[in-house]
Amino acid sequence: MEHVLTIATANVNGIRAAFRRGMDGWIDDRKPDVLLLQEVRAPDEVLSVFLPSGWDLAHEESELKGRAGVGIASRLPMSAIRIGLGKDVPTNTGRWVEADLELPAGGTLTVVSTYLHSGTVGTPSMDEKFAFLDLVTTRLGELAAQGGYVVVAGDLNIAHRNVDLKNWKGNLKAAGFLPEERAYLDRWFDELGWCDLGRRLGGEGPGPYTWWSWRGKSYDNDAGWRIDYQLATPALADLARTAEVDRAPSYAERWSDHAPLVVTYDL
Repeated sequence: MEHVLTIATANVNGIRAAFRRGMDGWIDDRKPDVLLLQEVRAPDEVLSVFLPSGWDLAHEESELKGRAGVGIASRLPMSAIRIGLGKDVPTNTGRWVEADLELPAGGTLTVVSTYLHSGTVGTPSMDEKFAFLDLVTTRLGELAAQGGYVVVAGDLNIAHRNVDLKNWKGNLKAAGFLPEERAYLDRWFDELGWCDLGRRLGGEGPGPYTWWSWRGKSYDNDAGWRIDYQLATPALADLARTAEVDRAPSYAERWSDHAPLVVTYDL
């Protein structure tokens, strides 16, 4: 018997602020089985207060207070948790957490929540981003080689193709759309075999976008970027059925500058 599993990924832009703006209502309505969080910006004890009781929780807090932070909240029991990539670098903490989940029908699903550096061209932050991208590429290669069911999700801070951002012509030299950044995604998809479920199940584009600036009229005009992803191994991608961006009806109803990406799987 198939079990429909709902996995949502969301950059919350600060868990406290997101709940003040109504994230709890979205959780109640959506009822995800697994919730992958980025930019938590809170210690463990704060995160556990906000999320529903009874969920297993994995979290990597950033060494830099008020920055980054990634978490996994799961209704399925966790059998293992692995935290961090290149943790000896402070700017890399709060950016990668893995958990092995026990599936109802038996077997294991590995889930990853990740938050890549945004980067600014011409500054050390871009060097940090590329160094972390190298670590991610290595880990993705290891996970792909293991086979089985794996989903890597989160805010990658990279738009892959022209259809993934509204103003692509004006951002050809901007962080998040540099050819060197996009080449990493090419390698993940073409060489390592990861499937971009947001694009496979979300249509040919443009969009649907997952991030819009708080400033100006970008939300009202849908001038966004698709930078939040769920990447799946081939075995899991074959079981993915729907991918939806939960875009708030209006600017005033947003609880983050990102919208959740929600994928359902028949497992």
